[in-house]
Amino acid sequence: MISQPHITTALRNQIREEKTAHAYLFTGSRGTGKTTCARILAKTVNCEHRTPEGNPCLECEICRDAERGALADIIEIDAASNNSVEDIRDLREGTVYLPERCRYKVYIIDEVHMLSPSAWGALLKVMEEPPEYVKFILATTEVHKVPATIISRCQRYDFKRIQVETIAARLRELLEIEGIEAEDKALTYIARQADGALRDGLSLLEQCISFYFGQKLTYENVLKILGAVDHSVYHR
Repeated sequence: MISQPHITTALRNQIREEKTAHAYLFTGSRGTGKTTCARILAKTVNCEHRTPEGNPCLECEICRDAERGALADIIEIDAASNNSVEDIRDLREGTVYLPERCRYKVYIIDEVHMLSPSAWGALLKVMEEPPEYVKFILATTEVHKVPATIISRCQRYDFKRIQVETIAARLRELLEIEGIEAEDKALTYIARQADGALRDGLSLLEQCISFYFGQKLTYENVLKILGAVDHSVYHR
């Protein structure tokens, strides 16, 4: 997780104390790590050998299968395409069965604000009295569309926009792993264009290095690719 200490610290403490909630609501603008955090949390609560700090070990079978998306007890649902009441009823029927391999069966519902009104009712029904082995993690960019009855049954965490310096540092770290040279000014400009979303910054960076493959990424090249103008032009 990048630059969300107010969330990661709280979740680590809950995991260490074995006091995790049965439902979480992750909100915030795009590209700030909501779905990534949901996957890490789902993996950590089921990890067989967690670290004393509350992190997943990344070495046990549960962690490895979760990384590959091959764990039947961690179910990801995209509410943008599975938003009907029938989809949520199928989810509710699945909560009746115990986890196959894990301690908890975790449902991650992405873009949860896209659910239909009848689907909200079905989800509320299962969230009112969930089995002790079931956890829900809801993620949304539009929390104002989530019914208050759902919000009141979740622990809510608001993801903040990521600072320019933090995005630029992460981009630099990834380029060093790939062995690609880039000017600091170029990475700072990409990070600024990302507007607080790390995912957008990664997309812009990939676009730039794909065009100038095998070359050092310069500030001027970034301006050409993004169709932008140097700030000095505006100042003049």
